[in-house]
Amino acid sequence: MARLSVIIPTFNEEAYIEAALRSVRFADEIIVVDSFSTDKTKEIARRYATQFLEREFDNFSGHKNFGLQHATGEWVLFLDADERITYPLQVEILNAIESGRHGGYKLNFPHFYMNRFLYHHSNDVLRLVKRSGAHYTGLVHEKLHCEGSIGKLKHPVLHFTYKGLEHYINKKEKYAWFQAEQLQEKGKKASLLVMFFKPGYRFFSSYILRGGFRDGIPGLVVAATNAYGVFSRYVKLILLNRGMR
Repeated sequence: MARLSVIIPTFNEEAYIEAALRSVRFADEIIVVDSFSTDKTKEIARRYATQFLEREFDNFSGHKNFGLQHATGEWVLFLDADERITYPLQVEILNAIESGRHGGYKLNFPHFYMNRFLYHHSNDVLRLVKRSGAHYTGLVHEKLHCEGSIGKLKHPVLHFTYKGLEHYINKKEKYAWFQAEQLQEKGKKASLLVMFFKPGYRFFSSYILRGGFRDGIPGLVVAATNAYGVFSRYVKLILLNRGMR
C-alpha cells in the first residue's frame, strides 16, 4: 500500500493540535513543523508526531516546503492545526492514494463560524498530492503544485476556521500585509476605483454568487469581513508604496 505522510505547521496551537493529530493517526508518518511555540504545542505534538521540526516562520510556502523536504511517504497530506479528518474522509483518502488515478486531490473546507459549518462558504483546496514534484509557491494563500491530473474528494474536512470575530479580523489583517507585499512586488497600485470595486465584488461574490445568504447571519458576517480584508489589503499597499509601514 502507498505510504502517506501528513505535514502540519503549528504555532501556539495547544487548544487545537491534539484533535488534529488524533484525526490523522492512520497515516504512516506525521510531521509537525513548529515556529517555536511558547505554549504546550511542542509537548502535545511529540506524543503523536513521527518528526517534530522547529523552524523560524518566514512565509507559508517556505514553512510547508521545509516539511515536504523531510517527508518520506509517496503521498503527502497537508493539514492545519484547526482541521480534522473524519473517518469517511480517511477511507476516501486511503482509497484515492491506492488507486493512483490522479497526481493530487482537492479537499472541501466549509468554514466554521458562530458555532456552525457554513456550507455555502467553502473552498476546494489541493491538499493531497504525490510527493514527487510537489511544492508550494506564494507568501499567503499559498498554492500547492503537483504533477499529473487533479481529482476531488467528496467528504469535507472539519475546519474550525475562526475562533471569534476578533480572531477573524486579526487573521485578515495579517494576511492583508502578505498580500500587499505581493502586489507591491508586482508593481501594482491602488486607486479609488480599485478600493471601491474589489471589496464590493468580494462581498457580492461571497454573499450572493456563492449563496452565503443561505447561511443566515454568520454568512452575512463572513461576507462583510471578507470584503474588509480586501479593502485592508489595498490600504496596506498604499502604505507600502509610500514607505509608511
